[in-house]
Amino acid sequence: MTGSTGTSQTQRKVLVGLIGAGIQASKSPALHEREGTLQGFDYRYELLDLTERGLPPSALPKLLAEQEARGFAGSNITHPCKQIVLEYLTDLAEDARMLGAVNTVVFEDGKRTGHNTDWYGFYESFRRNLPDVARQHAVLLGAGGAGVAVAHAAMKLGMEHLSIFDQDASRAERLAEDLNSRFSTERAFAITDVGKAMRTADGLIHATPTGMKNHPGLPIEESWLKPRHWVADIVYMPLVTELLALAARLGCRTLPGGGMTVFQAVAAFKLFCGVEPDAMRMTAHFTELCKTATGTGR
Repeated sequence: MTGSTGTSQTQRKVLVGLIGAGIQASKSPALHEREGTLQGFDYRYELLDLTERGLPPSALPKLLAEQEARGFAGSNITHPCKQIVLEYLTDLAEDARMLGAVNTVVFEDGKRTGHNTDWYGFYESFRRNLPDVARQHAVLLGAGGAGVAVAHAAMKLGMEHLSIFDQDASRAERLAEDLNSRFSTERAFAITDVGKAMRTADGLIHATPTGMKNHPGLPIEESWLKPRHWVADIVYMPLVTELLALAARLGCRTLPGGGMTVFQAVAAFKLFCGVEPDAMRMTAHFTELCKTATGTGR
């Protein structure tokens, strides 16, 4: 559903934001604001950047209080606050409660409700762009806030065997246990040897910061990747990471992180405004925004 365009004296004002660290290059303000305008809102999206303000993650409750006091409809939450934010919320939507991570907070009637639209963002992007790839065995790198959401999406996408690696082995083990319990199946497994897992995997899902401007490099050894693999990356700035560039050179099918970003924004926009945005229009706008973009951020 799309809304009306143009302006009127009865335009509804919508103020939302993003809390995170190092988010000045985020595409979310432009992505949300243009769609908000085209839907007929007086829409503003502000960045509350921990790095710019010289604040530690422990300042999160003060930033949430600031947003509430200023009348924000809600806020997106990104690294490093997706799990920290849980203790400062009034309630959790089912997806956020299941995943233990929040990327969207809605302020309404004095309450703070946490949602997770990341899993939907990855799910929808994968479903649309890699609909016919093999899903017998996938390797997931990263079991943090983003990894938890992506893992949930991977299970819903029908991955028959999901091998999960994290630098913190206990975190990978917890995620595998949670997934198997949630989906009543034994399909998720914590691993310590990525190279070995890649030998039998159909594809690779990358959910760590590696590849961002401030975290350059490859998350795997080049020799582990073969032309038969598909590769999905959640990093979107740069849109073509070193991992995706390597995969493309090898002839692998690839999924850039931009799709996840767009579709999590689509879901967040609806939560903020109660209106279904035009997903294809937002996708086209995001592509425009990324043509000359560099940096990091959601």
